Amino acid sequence: LYKKRPDLVNCGRTLIGQLPCRNQQADLNYFGPIPFRVDQLLQRVQEEMLRVGCPMAVRHNEVAPGQHEMSPIFCTASASSDSNALFMEVCNTEAVKLGLQVLFHEKPFAGINGSGKHCNWSIGTDTGLNFFYPGKTDDARKLFVTGIACLAYGLHRYNEMVRCAVAHAGNDHRLGAQEAPPAIISLYPGTGFEAHVESIVAGGGLLGYKAEKKLQSLGCSASMPIEANIEDRNRTAPFPFCGNRFEFRAVGSSQNCAFPVMVCNAIMASGMEHMSQLIEGGLNHRDAVAKLFTDSKHVIFTGNGYSAEWPVEAAKRGLPNLNTTPKAIATFASQKNKDLFVKLGIYAEDETDARAEVMYESYNTTLAVEVSTMILMMETGIIPACAKDLAKFKDFPSMAGERQSVYQAIVEETEKLKSLYAGLHNQSTLDAEAAYLCDTVKPQMVSLRSVVDKAESLLEIGYYPYPTYEQLLYSHHH
Repeated sequence: LYKKRPDLVNCGRTLIGQLPCRNQQADLNYFGPIPFRVDQLLQRVQEEMLRVGCPMAVRHNEVAPGQHEMSPIFCTASASSDSNALFMEVCNTEAVKLGLQVLFHEKPFAGINGSGKHCNWSIGTDTGLNFFYPGKTDDARKLFVTGIACLAYGLHRYNEMVRCAVAHAGNDHRLGAQEAPPAIISLYPGTGFEAHVESIVAGGGLLGYKAEKKLQSLGCSASMPIEANIEDRNRTAPFPFCGNRFEFRAVGSSQNCAFPVMVCNAIMASGMEHMSQLIEGGLNHRDAVAKLFTDSKHVIFTGNGYSAEWPVEAAKRGLPNLNTTPKAIATFASQKNKDLFVKLGIYAEDETDARAEVMYESYNTTLAVEVSTMILMMETGIIPACAKDLAKFKDFPSMAGERQSVYQAIVEETEKLKSLYAGLHNQSTLDAEAAYLCDTVKPQMVSLRSVVDKAESLLEIGYYPYPTYEQLLYSHHH
């Protein structure tokens, strides 16, 4: 089925396709058993990863049909990033043996949840101290508060850099929907800790935050309460606290985790440096932490990141909303970013410029391939199928319904797309090309898709030239 879809082969995602009647309603997929062949694959992957020293802790279904999750036991960041890249290779290798195909695109199917990586990240010392674990002693609790102050400052100072860490064409289909964090980068340390921040800013001490696990009632007398986390794990936040680490939830499923992890480390280092400078300049520990929180508390948000009110509130706080990849890339090679990379020995200035250029080229190439593939699918598959279907109604025009207008609209929208795509050659720079593809060409792809998906519901069974969503999503279940 995979090889019969030019869009999946060339783009990694479907460019057209109508959802089946049963998609992800009623949580049937998440709570159902793992399909047999998929479970075989996940077990094989788990075994192969264990052989290379990367134990997997979890395997289960996810919300969308055909969507599944595996989680490794995390370790040192560099090793974890390598293991994650190897995991993707192992998935592909083992899937072929079972007649399956793994799609790592962030949004392979429209209308159902896309995929991402939850990059669980923390900072520790070589003596075993974890900056993001509340601890059981006063010193450990102070370290915890200090660590979050440094992280908040880094997110405040280099907010755009963190957004760039997850900016690419695939992730644009996912960020900001009701399935992934918004493109606005904020920090969620929990409502209890937010109140503690306000206390510190107002002059209170560093101690006083009670990091106590709670018992959560199940509302059933036959079941005992279960132990809940210290703070709620806000799934609408890009950077929520998870008990002893933060979870960078905006990382795309096709990404190499090394780049986002590097950026997290860089902004944390900047916060630590600023904290050190304040203390070395004469402030005491408490006042230095209070100063960092005062400067950066606007990045702390404990509300609903999916809500329509949050972008409005974020704008009032001065947080950037770089909701497309071209907007994000335009900020990457800023002077403040270059200065930080040079200071930390990560990139030279020209290497930062080169990285931005590579990001633009990747985005532009991805969109160009998608447009070319879509036009090809229209002209060699969809339009001929529509012509055959319409011809069957020549003697019964009253039974054709909307076919004539819908099929004609496909031809017209395809010609519009071809014309707009030809205009790409008038753009003289990579950033201009990216903006043109994003703001002009991509919306036309959406317009074309809408009429093609409408046509799919009109075509006689057997005329649609490509495997349907229903076939793609459920064929491996049996």
